[in-house]
Amino acid sequence: KKKKKKNKTQKVRMVYIENWDEFIEAAENLFISSPDRTRYVVKYRHCDSCLVLKVTDDKVCLKYKTKQAQDVKRLQQFNNLFLKLSTSKDTPPSNNNNNNNKNNRRNR
Repeated sequence: KKKKKKNKTQKVRMVYIENWDEFIEAAENLFISSPDRTRYVVKYRHCDSCLVLKVTDDKVCLKYKTKQAQDVKRLQQFNNLFLKLSTSKDTPPSNNNNNNNKNNRRNR
């Protein structure tokens, strides 16, 4: 009998969110749930004046797409949110060794 190989890669759920406020809230919740894995990408296509924001943690992928010029100002709000979350002490502790390394340096 031939054994079926299990696909070890996980499927990423990709969701386009049409409402800006819902996108911001979902992106913030995703970042808070896994701050070490979450990242975002901003893509602007000049040929069709389309701005796409993508937030992912490799399990969930949130996207917001717009052609409205006023939404470019919202990009600044989005960047400020992620900078605030990235530098805030209120975010949950990370699960990687970076925190251990920092603590080891302090104890020397």
